[in-house]
Amino acid sequence: MNALRVGLVQQANSVDREANMAKSIAGIRQCAAKGAELVVLQELHCGLYFCQTEDTTVFDQGETIPGPSTNRFGKLAAELGLVLVLSLFEKRAPGLYHNTAVVLEKDGKIAGTYRKMHIPDDPAYYEKFYFTPGDLGFHPITTSLGKLGVLVCWDQWYPEAARLMALAGAEVLIYPTAIGYESTDPKEEQQRQFAAWQTVQRGHAVANGLPVITVNRTGFETDPSGQTGGIQFWGQSFVAGPQGELLYTAPEEQAAVAVVEIDRARTEDVRRIWPFFRDRRIDAYQGLNKRYLD
Repeated sequence: MNALRVGLVQQANSVDREANMAKSIAGIRQCAAKGAELVVLQELHCGLYFCQTEDTTVFDQGETIPGPSTNRFGKLAAELGLVLVLSLFEKRAPGLYHNTAVVLEKDGKIAGTYRKMHIPDDPAYYEKFYFTPGDLGFHPITTSLGKLGVLVCWDQWYPEAARLMALAGAEVLIYPTAIGYESTDPKEEQQRQFAAWQTVQRGHAVANGLPVITVNRTGFETDPSGQTGGIQFWGQSFVAGPQGELLYTAPEEQAAVAVVEIDRARTEDVRRIWPFFRDRRIDAYQGLNKRYLD
């Protein structure tokens, strides 16, 4: 039971939501055919990354949980006997929306949800306009495959989120993601951004002795407002082991479906030789709950 076969579906999306979902479903089926037990989809996999602009009509894309996507993908999970990680634009109530990850159990039922906690607001990433910060905390979702520490995209930059998931018993960290290059950034800056993005997540693996699974989108999406040159999503979804070692990296500019085997027993082995949890000075960390130490 120590081996966990994880499927990653990296895809390029269009304005055609039905076509996007068909790609996701095809990818899930490919993963199942390769023996995957757990399949992770990218952030907001049903549609375009709509946060490049602020447009109130986009809220029409929000859906309830349970709702159409959880019903459709739940049937697929039950058919294939898989645990699935979805990423949806949740309509919780009129005027109240979240960026929400949903974990579906092998029987198709909802095992749990996580609402994105850290919400960016940058050129081409105007997420604060659409998403209310999550209010479910950092709690792993219990499944038949173990406890999944599911976070979403911008959460990747925060060691506190990864640590709290690990302290609550997460056996793996999972990040559905939508991140790329703004077209006006010079090549050198693009390279620095990607290296930082991968490095910080590999750091979460090292600091917590846990595997990390990150599934990003690929392809180019235009800015409907014309204010920027659009986003080239950098793909390169990856899996890192508990010492930060790269077990798999997807290509940059093309869709990819892969199944990667993770040895979960390595968490215990690594934590024995790198006992970071043992040596934490929990008596000296009071300042971490403050915005800044003046």
